[in-house]
Amino acid sequence: MTTAHPATSTERVPGRAWTIRLTGHSDRSATVSCTTAACRMPPRSKDLAARRAFAAQHAAAHAKAATVRSNAWCHCGSQQCSAHTEPVHCAGSVVLIVRHDPTVGQVWSVEEVCAACAPLIPHATVAARAARPRRTAEQPAAAVPAPARAAVPGGFSSPDTAPADGAPAPGRRSGRRPPRPQRRRTGQR
Repeated sequence: MTTAHPATSTERVPGRAWTIRLTGHSDRSATVSCTTAACRMPPRSKDLAARRAFAAQHAAAHAKAATVRSNAWCHCGSQQCSAHTEPVHCAGSVVLIVRHDPTVGQVWSVEEVCAACAPLIPHATVAARAARPRRTAEQPAAAVPAPARAAVPGGFSSPDTAPADGAPAPGRRSGRRPPRPQRRRTGQR
């Protein structure tokens, strides 16, 4: 359901959600519905595979067309976080998720949720993230001191900081795992 809110970019607005539903009928036909009234849906059909594919594509189209709003409230939080079982306080940036449970296979949801809830929601995939708000004249950029020496691209350590004997740097693990112990099978010698 999309709702237009006349708000400035600093006011919090409710997180949006779209639900696409595939509904079966007794004559073995199906219809696709969307919570957005402006969306045009195909007519009722007995071709279930085509209707299921249309519903998945329609959810993906909503995810692609939607711009994630950085000032949106978590939609999951507005539903008392009923989409996941683990308790969490809504926090972090706003992300757009596409949720579809393949065992049910009849409902697709596209929702604006917080970064804390998104990984806890089962069968959800992050489709987009909110853009960072641009700095304005009221928000000058914080002065960041220059690093003492040039950083190595890619986050790799510099050869001059590694120990001379070739051992890995302190606090880091080597790239190889120790071999797994062999289990003996019972009844064999």
